[in-house]
Amino acid sequence: MPVEPAEDRSLSPYTARTRAHWEATADALPAAVAPYATDDQALYHFPGDRTSSAGRLSDGLEGYARTLLLAGFRRDEKVLERYARGLAAGTAGVWPRVEDRSQPLVEAASIALALRLTRPLLWDRLDDGVRQRAAAWLGDALTAEPWACNWELFPVTVGGFLQEIGYEPEASRAAIDRGLERIEQWYLGDGWYTDGHGRKFDYYNGWAMHLYPVLHAWLADDTRLLDLYAGRLEAHLGDYARLFGGDGAPMLQGRSLTYRFAATAPLWLGALTGRTPLSPGETRRLASGALGYFLDRGAVDGAGLLTLGWHGPDEALLQHYSGPASPYWGSKAFVALLLPPEHEVWTAREEPGPAERVDAVTPVGPPNWLLQATRSDGVVRLHNHGSEDVRYDPYYTRLAYSTVTAPSPSYDNSVIVGAGTSRTRIVPLGVGEGWAASRHTVSEGVEACCLVVARGAVEVRAHLVSGADPGTAVRITGWATQDGARSELLPVHGLSGTGEGVTGDGPSLFVALVRLTADRNPLPLTDLVSVRVTTPEDTGSGAYDVTVTWAAGGTACFRFDGGGGIVPLNGGDVTSIP
Repeated sequence: MPVEPAEDRSLSPYTARTRAHWEATADALPAAVAPYATDDQALYHFPGDRTSSAGRLSDGLEGYARTLLLAGFRRDEKVLERYARGLAAGTAGVWPRVEDRSQPLVEAASIALALRLTRPLLWDRLDDGVRQRAAAWLGDALTAEPWACNWELFPVTVGGFLQEIGYEPEASRAAIDRGLERIEQWYLGDGWYTDGHGRKFDYYNGWAMHLYPVLHAWLADDTRLLDLYAGRLEAHLGDYARLFGGDGAPMLQGRSLTYRFAATAPLWLGALTGRTPLSPGETRRLASGALGYFLDRGAVDGAGLLTLGWHGPDEALLQHYSGPASPYWGSKAFVALLLPPEHEVWTAREEPGPAERVDAVTPVGPPNWLLQATRSDGVVRLHNHGSEDVRYDPYYTRLAYSTVTAPSPSYDNSVIVGAGTSRTRIVPLGVGEGWAASRHTVSEGVEACCLVVARGAVEVRAHLVSGADPGTAVRITGWATQDGARSELLPVHGLSGTGEGVTGDGPSLFVALVRLTADRNPLPLTDLVSVRVTTPEDTGSGAYDVTVTWAAGGTACFRFDGGGGIVPLNGGDVTSIP
């Protein structure tokens, strides 16, 4: 990467980054990919031997489309000339056609959005023949059937541009209406979508399910749609801002994590539309913090190319659809540059993010998550009691994720029963102030009801295992740590010092104190919390009761009812589950 602009600790005391840093990155990334374009500029083939499941030709189109999107946000006329030549060649037979559930449908959306953003600079300057070919190529996206997930918004995005230029207006309008109607079934309220059927909660909420409808409404100047979709975005950002650690790291959870700083797109989008609960200084602090987090940790290689991974290259984070140019969906972060230099999001002094202000344990209703942040070390932990997508494990179904850890192949944050390590068929049981609970299947006939109660950095985890044969080994695991963080697991009930136990004649309860912290000298766990377990014999109800008493004050009591449920007994606030 070229030398960055000078730091500004007065305007940006947390990150030292300004709009000039965003501009410099937006200039450097397209400059670095230029040598890898084909002679006709229609395809970009990056070095390396990886090919996505869509194939090399589609990967080359992806390289064009995703870097064009970045150029679209930057709106540099000289760079756009290069992409104009590529558009002319690509639509003359180089690019694969857009077909049902094909990767070119994804890339057509990026191309259409970039053309819409830069219409006076690119589209309006093309020859009529090129425009006709390009509109026809994009037009296939209007009727191509998408996968039933965020893909529904790709025809919407293409339709928005084609409608604007007057191409097939009825078909364009139909594609827009159809896609927007289909995503309604996945909106669960409070700003949260699931990415298709089931309970798939991840960054696609922000960089797809919110991004495309809001940008479409904003570009169309449709006040009705903008009020609807930007209102949902505003609700989402109240929770979303809590997913960033004090070091700038976004939560390491979900799929397509190689898109990295695309996670900042919804933050900027809130500022662009004026629909955000965040102050301008907090918005920039979170977004610039995430950009710097990745740029400082190997996201860009020595040739200036984005690598496939989280920090540097890391194949463990990739999916079958990840190709050499996939990381350039990170271009969505540069929606920031649609905000002019005089906008207060650029001129306001940076303010601390949620994880830097105060310790907080925050229930999030639709995904049934509990977010646990500590100010002293800036660590954010996500207790997952409602998101599931086993296709992309281990990044969906672990009990917890954080901003300073990555899932371990040895099953961190899991309940292991015999040889059973799975966590499938997750059923949310509730989330409230300081707690979350769920039930899941470990293996055929074996279930675990799981509860976490949290305060500060301390977690009380309780797991009721049912359906296993008596004497079956059980192992409860905590955090797999790296980067200086410290993990602790202290058995409380049913476990040995190594976190292992065995099942009894019926449902068996296992309880442990757990902590993930980057503090150097934390107080002993037993100085901070005590736990009392009342067995079914003692309760007389056939249920286990777990009572958590915090040394700083406050008690919470929960009953494992034996029927697969967990009930707060002392009036704990419960956030509804859709």
